[in-house]
Amino acid sequence: MARVPYEGESGDALARRLSLPQVISLGEVSSTMDVASELAADGAPSGTLVLADHQIKGRGRGGRLWTAAAGVGIWCTLIERMADSGTLDVLSLRVGLRVASALDRLTPAAVGLKWPNDLYLQGGKLGGILVETRWRGSRPEWTAIGVGINCREAVHPGSSALGPDVARLAVLDAVIPAMRDAAASTGHLSAREVAEFGARDVALRRTCREPVEGRVAGIADDGALLVETPGGIRRFLDGSLVLAGVW
Repeated sequence: MARVPYEGESGDALARRLSLPQVISLGEVSSTMDVASELAADGAPSGTLVLADHQIKGRGRGGRLWTAAAGVGIWCTLIERMADSGTLDVLSLRVGLRVASALDRLTPAAVGLKWPNDLYLQGGKLGGILVETRWRGSRPEWTAIGVGINCREAVHPGSSALGPDVARLAVLDAVIPAMRDAAASTGHLSAREVAEFGARDVALRRTCREPVEGRVAGIADDGALLVETPGGIRRFLDGSLVLAGVW
């Protein structure tokens, strides 16, 4: 695949700008996750970033596919080689926390979070996070952290965007260090991180239909979703959170 400039910057220039060992900037791809997986399998170093101007088969959780017009958002995947497998259970949440905080200075309101991997802005979905890991025996060989953010326009009904005045390079300047910081953290979520998630949680105390009928009660330090039901608090480590109404 031919490498192309991204907002006028070459991959080498972006690598220097973002303090990364390598940036692969592409035009149209099926998915940056697909490209990153191939690079990681071939030995790409930790901190390698894959950027695309246009994804035609972007991947979400549960194998969902989506597409967006060229130039309207940030579609990227960061390769990390993490030795601590214990942090992987909460990595998507931790990336969300760091990215939301980083984006706050570019948005008119605080960025919200929805378990397990969604970013929200003023009631609409701003973006999402996808984490995939390849294992060698009982140890992670590499992890791909995919982030998609609507920048210039909302991509789908019910979504939101940062707005046309927010430059994509400014978004990268904020988001990439946040992603690397999240990947460098170890262990389960701290009490502070759990509290920070609660302050941004757009689902907290709302009624949900999945993964079980009940009321969202927050998250635990191991990343579990907590749902209050007539039978007590139930924990869910995977699945989707579907709220009552249009969420």
